[in-house]
This record gives sequence, structure tokens and C-alpha cells, in this order.
Amino acid sequence: MDAPAGATAQVARRFPGIRPTLFQFPSTSRTAVARAFGETLAVATAGGGALGLTGFPAGWLSGAILAVAAAAIAGRPMLLPVLFTRAVFVLIGISLGSVVTPETLHGMATYPLSIAALIVAMACIGLAGAAYLRFIHGWDKVAAYLAAAPGGMSQVLVLAADLGVDLRAVAIVQSIRVVIVAVGLPAGLSLFGLVGHAVRRGNGPLTFALADEMALLVVAASICGMIAHRFKLPGGLLFGAMFASALLHGIGFVHAVVPSWTANAAMISLGAITGSRFTSTPLRLLLKYLGAGCGSFAVAVTIATIFASGLIAYFSLSPAEVMMAFAPGSVDAMMLLALALHLDPVYVGAHHVTRIVLVSVAMSVIARRAAGKKAPN
Repeated sequence: MDAPAGATAQVARRFPGIRPTLFQFPSTSRTAVARAFGETLAVATAGGGALGLTGFPAGWLSGAILAVAAAAIAGRPMLLPVLFTRAVFVLIGISLGSVVTPETLHGMATYPLSIAALIVAMACIGLAGAAYLRFIHGWDKVAAYLAAAPGGMSQVLVLAADLGVDLRAVAIVQSIRVVIVAVGLPAGLSLFGLVGHAVRRGNGPLTFALADEMALLVVAASICGMIAHRFKLPGGLLFGAMFASALLHGIGFVHAVVPSWTANAAMISLGAITGSRFTSTPLRLLLKYLGAGCGSFAVAVTIATIFASGLIAYFSLSPAEVMMAFAPGSVDAMMLLALALHLDPVYVGAHHVTRIVLVSVAMSVIARRAAGKKAPN
């Protein structure tokens, strides 16, 4: 998700040579920024279309991520305005909320046990991942904890900047995990036939008769998203918009849904946002931390699979939904993948909100204690 303004200032002050993507633009002309923005969207559309039109699972998202990441590593300026990214998150929230029906709320009695298992799994992932980075790659304790944190990349980067940790190393390892999960998880679920069967509303054409409902939906979702973002709730823009959309659809007040082409555009845009994290990352630097990123990802996915398998074995839960809920990827990508793969967004969303809140709170305490500093009151 986009970082708060405070994150921009802290990172920029401590590391003036680094421009974290989505935090700020470099000092250049508006024309150059507009040209880079257009190029980013064009690359994302080409990559998303190449996989999406061939039927690759969640291809619109995966293709855009790979294309933009490749262009960024090759040295192209893959830039996206913050206002654009925020609009994308609200659009995704509207799309997710529109698929919520009373049927999706069935089985919520299993949530407490599943979320409890998630909390234990995330703690194990963080500790095991940090141990791997320390003893296999020789990282210092604080950097290892931050890089192994299963989520909350914006918060982790702020902590890294504040504690004087190698920001590039943490950002690259975190980004590698996000990309592998976003691209590999849907392909793996499809390969094993673990597709979703959640009850969904169809994405039909947006007719003039539904224009007023869609306008109301957009306004309500935008307001709720901005309020949640204002109070710094994890994934506030996305989950605030999702809550408004789910409420309006759930009570039958509105029936308008986002057209299929708009949902695909949201996937392409999110792919561009995710892939652009590699902007200003030299290939040699990426290769330097590639082993650490892939190794820590392997540790995380192994532990997540063990816990998810236990839940699937003892409870009547969808394997695909449990795997998506336990995947240590970015909240926005995981939620959009749940939509693309026809999974229950309520179940998946509840787990990822818990994960991000847990990481945001725990990592501040753990990292500062490891650095020998007291957490601020």
C-alpha cells in the first residue's frame, strides 16, 4: 500500500540518494513525469495483456508485475503518482465489496481458530526467516528481523530508516517475496486444481439505469476509504472502500458492479504499482540480495504451508482460500487475487488485516529492542 507522508520524509532524510517508489517523484519536470507515467502504464498493459489473454491464472496482474519489474530493473523510470495509486486501491475495494453476499458470511464461526493459527504462523515465519538471514547470509539482527517480517513493507521501511539499517537490502528482500507470491501463488493453485467457488455477482455491463447507483457506490467507498486511511488503518483505502461496497451490496441498496474490463484495468494498475518497487534498483544490487530474498521466501512459504495444511485437514475450509489467507504477500495483491480466483474476500481479508496489524505492532517493538533502543511512548 502507499506509504504515509511521514515515511517519505524519514526515508528521504536518512537516505537522500534513495527514492522509494510511490513515496515521491524525483526532481524533474512535469512533462518527464507524465511521460514516465504513460510508459509505465503502457508496459503494464502489454505485460498484463500478454498473460491475461492467454488464460494464465490472474494473468492481468502477474504479467503487469513481471513487465514493469523487468523494465524498472533495466533502468526505465517506472513511476506512478500517489493519487493514482490511491484511486486504484479504492477501485479494488469497490470490486471486492461487490462480490460479498450473505452466503460469503457462512462459516465465520471457524474464523477465530483460523486467525489464531495465522498469528502463530506469522510469528514462526518472522523468527525463522530472521534466523535464516542471520546464520546463512550473515545479516545483522535488526536488518534480518525487518527483512523477514511477513508484510507491512511501508512500516518496515520506516523502521529501517529510523534505525539506520541498510534500506536497500530490506526493500529488495521484501519486494522479492511480494512478487514471487503474487505471480507464483495463482499459478500454483491453478496447477493443482485449487480454484475458488465462492458465490459471486457477475461483472455485467454498466448501464445508464445503474449509473446513479454506481455514482453513489464510488462516493461512499471513497469517503470510507479516506476516513480509514486518515486514521492510518492498515490497508485503509482498500478495506474502507471494500466495507462500504460490501454494506451497500449486502443490504441490497445497490446492484451496480464494476465491469470486467474495469476489474482487469485494476489488476494491470496494481501490477504496475508492485513492479515499480524495483525502480532505481541496479541489477547487480538485485543479484546481490536475490539469494537472501528467495531463501527467506522459501522459509516463509514452507511454514505457512504447514499451518495451512493443518487447518485444511481438520476443518471444512477451502484449500485455496486458506493458502491465499496465509500467503505472506502484500494485502492489495492478495485481495485482488482472491477476486480473480473466485475466493471468499471476507475470509481472506480478515486474515490479512490481522497479519498486517500484528506485523506493524510487533515489528516496531522487536526491531527497536534488537537495536538496543526503547520504543517511543
